[in-house]
Amino acid sequence: MISAGDFRNGVTFEEDGNVLQVVEFQHVKPGKGAAFVRTKIKNVITGSVIEKSYNPTAKFPTAFVERKDMEYSYADGDLYYFMDQETYELVPINGDELSDNFKFVKENMICKILSYKGKVFGVEPPTFVELQVTATDPGFAGNTATNATKPATLETGCEIRVPLFINEGEMIRIDTRTGEYMERA
Repeated sequence: MISAGDFRNGVTFEEDGNVLQVVEFQHVKPGKGAAFVRTKIKNVITGSVIEKSYNPTAKFPTAFVERKDMEYSYADGDLYYFMDQETYELVPINGDELSDNFKFVKENMICKILSYKGKVFGVEPPTFVELQVTATDPGFAGNTATNATKPATLETGCEIRVPLFINEGEMIRIDTRTGEYMERA
């Protein structure tokens, strides 16, 4: 059990059958009345974020979210298969559980599978990935007066903006949290 007075960023707990994670918290002691904890909490299953106030003495059961490294094997229709690194068992995950930044993941990359009581609710790709540029327009010398970018298609099929000096066939590093070009690999 965890009390609302002990909330910290990243703490997960159960309330009304939902698994919630503290995104932000603030202990408030008004001049008049009782103290309370103002929080911004995220439902880890649905991803929705709400703001809520709690009495600091309120107690909630702690929720343990399991994070396991698995290797992305292949996709078959709307099912994506991940291999457990220890048992070599293939685990199918529905495409609905994948985040938008999964478009940067290619086969054989290690991802974190998030589950609660055996139910998978999310997949976290690696923070940085190195991918090859498969198609982009050639850059021209002289038009680099500003921070100019151009569209480029990567080997996974997604499209991002890259600096003008990047050419086809080059390996680049991408931050999957923002989807932005970082540097040449």
